[in-house]
Amino acid sequence: MPQSAATRWILLIHQIPPKPDYFRVKVGRRLQRLGAVAIKNSVYVLPRSDETVEDFQWQSREIVAGGGEASVCEANFVDGLTDTQIERLFRTARDVDYGDIVADAQRLRKAVPSGGRRGRTDGQGQIAADVNRLKRRLASLVAIDFFGAPRRRAAQEEVARLEARLRPRETQVPSPAHPAQAPRGATWVTREGVYIDRIASAWLIGRFIDSKAQFKFVAAEGYRARPGELRFDMFEAEYTHEGDACTFETLVARFGLGDRALRVIAEIVHDIDCKEAKFGRPEASGIERLIAGIAKQHAADTARLAHGATLFEALYAALTATTAETGAVRKTKRSSRR
Repeated sequence: MPQSAATRWILLIHQIPPKPDYFRVKVGRRLQRLGAVAIKNSVYVLPRSDETVEDFQWQSREIVAGGGEASVCEANFVDGLTDTQIERLFRTARDVDYGDIVADAQRLRKAVPSGGRRGRTDGQGQIAADVNRLKRRLASLVAIDFFGAPRRRAAQEEVARLEARLRPRETQVPSPAHPAQAPRGATWVTREGVYIDRIASAWLIGRFIDSKAQFKFVAAEGYRARPGELRFDMFEAEYTHEGDACTFETLVARFGLGDRALRVIAEIVHDIDCKEAKFGRPEASGIERLIAGIAKQHAADTARLAHGATLFEALYAALTATTAETGAVRKTKRSSRR
């Protein structure tokens, strides 16, 4: 959310080359997922926060890497558009999105047999998948509904009615890639102002990849790695976003960390960092608030990593215990059937 009147907004001003067409579409979709709204042609705005600054910085680098031009700046408006008018732009955009959710939920509810959880019939598996996608869409909209659009409640109520008819099946987690050789005693370099992906990744590195890791924080651009250094969650880093995966997911895959609890944490980090609600983990909103609190309390990156490590260690322990209990229950049930 906005921090002060002097730095109320963050702007992305860009120019994208006309070709290839897919690149312009890709940038537009990404800005839509971030919740940005256009105030002029090629000028997008978000309420200023550490997260939104980072989001626009990533998008700016992607545009420049694709042959375009982009600038990110902090702003407040002294003439022309007022803050109230800009807030209204956000509410209007989200209300349109919530309206689509309501319409789709009503359509799906008509297609679901009344009677709740019945045996799987023709087409019911597809309906369950559609419901799951709709829940994720709603979660992703709530995450970027910065100013409380009026139709949010209607969308939530429609999805709740739909869930009463049919509960979606849990998304399966893919197997990790073959492990890479883990470094030892490396200096791991990342950008200053660490947030969710970098905090979680640093914990993962120190806990599972390089127990003697040292961390170094540098400016976002222009840094060249020295011998013995590895960069993460930076542009052109050795370990960073790959495709749709955030840096935490990249590290899990590259080092073959197949632990179920780690993969759940990867889903949580992805949803928070990418603002996509791809996995819809119920823990994500709570972890997001805790990370925001850590960032607000501690300006120093070392302090953020220390407190973040405590958070993720506790989360990992809880998830590991839950996984063990679930496995024990399943084993007992299998034994009783023999």
